[in-house]
Amino acid sequence: MPRDTGTQTILRHWQEAVPNDRLAHLVKDATRALVRALQVRLTEHKVSFGHWAFLRILWEREGLTQRELSEHAGVMEPTTFSALKAMERLGYVVRRRTANNRKKIYVHLTPKGRQLKEKLVPLAEAVNKIAIRNVSREDVATTREVLLSIISNLARDEIAVGMPMPSTRVLKGVRAGKRKPS
Repeated sequence: MPRDTGTQTILRHWQEAVPNDRLAHLVKDATRALVRALQVRLTEHKVSFGHWAFLRILWEREGLTQRELSEHAGVMEPTTFSALKAMERLGYVVRRRTANNRKKIYVHLTPKGRQLKEKLVPLAEAVNKIAIRNVSREDVATTREVLLSIISNLARDEIAVGMPMPSTRVLKGVRAGKRKPS
């Protein structure tokens, strides 16, 4: 009998305990399962999931500033800084300043960082194939359409409210009663 995994426990929870719970929870659990499946495969190549996000962005558009990379990845600049330091030590990226602008730091892939694409992208594609196994093309297309609509609706709501999501640091201060989100 196969060992009970975290994913099997989550699936049983959804099917038995809360079959009609909020969509946000279901999306979160699906994301967690997808991330875990990819993380296991990336680890075999000594690449962390956090580095994967930055590598994907840099494979598409190299030479971004650290700030731009943070924005594209949707993470705080200190997180990007720490990840880039580690990725530089691993030989995946180099950070450079230009002569005309000594303040901005631009991130470039090394040949080693570029070569990872050939190894890692097929792993992500395999996880996606596994995830949609036994799901019809029509259902996959509908799911994509629905998820894109959800993202779009929430982005419009964020604009309508007039402020982007505050940083975790600001939220922590708000919860502690120290500051208001700006």
